[in-house]
Amino acid sequence: MSEKFDAISLEIYWSKLIAVADEAATTLLRTAFSPIIRESNDFATCLMNLRGETLAECSGGIPAFAGLLGRACRSILERFPLETWREGDCVFTNDPWIATGHLPDIALIAPVFHNGRLVAFSGTAAHAPDIGGSVRPDNREIYEEGVCIPPIHLYRAGVREETMLRLFLNNVRHPDLILGDIEAQVTANQVCRKRASDFLADTGLEDFEDLSRELHAMSEQSMRRAIAAVPDGVYSSSVRLDGAGNEPTEIECRIAVEGDGMTVDYAGTSPQVASAINCTMNYTQAYSIYPLKCILDPYSRRNEGSYRPIRVVAPEGCILNARHPAPVAARHLSGHALSCAIYQALADVLPDRVLADSGGAPAMRILVGGHDDRGERYSTILFASAGMGASSRADGLSTTAFPTNSGAGSIEILEATSPLLFKRKEFRRDSGGAGKYRGGLGQTIEIENRAGTPAQIVIVGERAENPAHGILGGLPGAAASAAVSGVGTVGLKSRNLLKSGSTVTFEFAGGGGYGDPAERDAAAIERDLELDLVSGEATSLHYNKKPEASVRK
Repeated sequence: MSEKFDAISLEIYWSKLIAVADEAATTLLRTAFSPIIRESNDFATCLMNLRGETLAECSGGIPAFAGLLGRACRSILERFPLETWREGDCVFTNDPWIATGHLPDIALIAPVFHNGRLVAFSGTAAHAPDIGGSVRPDNREIYEEGVCIPPIHLYRAGVREETMLRLFLNNVRHPDLILGDIEAQVTANQVCRKRASDFLADTGLEDFEDLSRELHAMSEQSMRRAIAAVPDGVYSSSVRLDGAGNEPTEIECRIAVEGDGMTVDYAGTSPQVASAINCTMNYTQAYSIYPLKCILDPYSRRNEGSYRPIRVVAPEGCILNARHPAPVAARHLSGHALSCAIYQALADVLPDRVLADSGGAPAMRILVGGHDDRGERYSTILFASAGMGASSRADGLSTTAFPTNSGAGSIEILEATSPLLFKRKEFRRDSGGAGKYRGGLGQTIEIENRAGTPAQIVIVGERAENPAHGILGGLPGAAASAAVSGVGTVGLKSRNLLKSGSTVTFEFAGGGGYGDPAERDAAAIERDLELDLVSGEATSLHYNKKPEASVRK
């Protein structure tokens, strides 16, 4: 630790900087137009130093996005060197190989000036309700998926680039909604810039360089201590996913621990496919480091220093490091499963920390669009959650997202902004995998199209053929499925027409169980029966226990 900062000062300063990022996040939430940001939490804000390294990341939002914003900022700085930035500038991009991995996520980077000097950068990322293109999971190239914006100025010295903006908005389905969200991001960046400058004025610091160095060192040391406590060795796992079409995909994971460093290697993973399930390396790195941070060093705050001890590699041309112009719109269908591969690999060496597979890793997304009875176009994205995997301490959380923290938000809001009626939204009994600790329950959702015209439903999901695995003797959770009334079962990577008055029902996957079911506490079994979380038949089958006569079957 330097002579300039003592431990107490560093803690106070870091708390204040996180408050800066959190105020920017609150601004974005309160000014965004679309429910996907306001209700589903699909955003991130952070403050970065002059090298584009994250210094303070917001407490809410998508945790992995904050790490992605640092990588995006560094790529942008290669194109726009420090000496070219002016007060009031703002650069944005949605290039998946630069930003957060698919076109709907728009990243905005803005400079922070203090006393006329460039001292930092503010960054925001948020999911747009539409980005143009063909909305379907079986697109074969990124050109079909929508508008791809290279790093380009949205504002120059405070003046908006109207020509560029008109060109972009002319190619999306909801220009007013998207413009409102983009300006909300601009406003959030302005708040971050103002508060960061206020911080320097209050503390008397001239810039963030010394403080950045100290905070990164603290985070790095904390993570290195955590890794050093893991026995040296190589730990491996393999995860099978439904994949694309009739071809499953495999994620091969090899974790090498040596001293206070760790390498996560995905050599042997399936090659990229002509389907939207491919990941860019940015996304793969973020969704590898975040689940490791959760189990190795969960209590220290995260910034760029937390990421330095972990190296992530994947062969170019595989589904985790796809080459341009691979389609990547549904990249979470591969990237979210990395937490499962990592935890399965570390199960024997860190049995008290890992989780069984989560039913929402990968998550199922549902996009519904069409015209209401007034003839106005609507578009809704449902971010409902499946069951989390169980741990060594407790049952998995039901209907809880992991490794992302996006959520469905208010059903009332979704109904108010579309002609959809949610007829059912309830726990899915027996969906959690049996174990000493039971996997979290998925949910059943039934939606009716109340408009007089058909709606288009795009389903982007996984876990139909490969449910969430249990761990250390735990059993798998229930698989996911979808069905349209009058049609029957439909694929989890499909585009369907929902007629007026018809319903679609989604069964979200359950989480895997932890440990031998024979070791489950009898009181826990009785409680599950009383709450109707499990049936008598499932109890007899998995726990070799006959239900009490008074308990519902």
